Amino acid sequence: MNIVVTSKEEILKASRELVRQQGWSAVNIRTVAAACGVSVGSIYNYFDSKAELVGTVVESIWCEIFHRPEGETAFRDTQACICWIYERMADGCKQYPDFFALHSLGFMREDKLDGKRRMQQTWQHILDGLCTVLKRDVKIRANAFDERFTAEKFADILFSLMLSALLRQEYDPSAVLEIVRRTLY
Repeated sequence: MNIVVTSKEEILKASRELVRQQGWSAVNIRTVAAACGVSVGSIYNYFDSKAELVGTVVESIWCEIFHRPEGETAFRDTQACICWIYERMADGCKQYPDFFALHSLGFMREDKLDGKRRMQQTWQHILDGLCTVLKRDVKIRANAFDERFTAEKFADILFSLMLSALLRQEYDPSAVLEIVRRTLY
């Protein structure tokens, strides 16, 4: 028997490609092992179960879609950040058709707690970045935030609107940008 060495990143890369080409139903231990050219046992060296594999794949797709750009121009102000997020959502939808709609619904079930936790961690990272941009944006009027209406609360509202747009596959940031303009500038 030939022993093919693989790595966790190679497994995730193959899994992302399966999602891209065939959708979520293609991701299971056997198909991923076949795509990597390794035995099923090799996959179990890195992942204890299909749920763990799928949860890690979800996290890696979110990270791939929302990776930090090389230049910081996307984070120079709130408007640029919102536009960048919408561009990433549109690009992610093209790369991974039905990813946003199908995986998010599937991870709300009890048996998918690890995937749900990983997805929420990624969402929190995006939310934290948005909040940081709101706090640094020199265009925002000085009295826009107070102890009751904080940058964190507004970032949460904006992110909820973006997630809603994501599920509807509407990648036009104009409505959210108008809310920002009317509320903060």
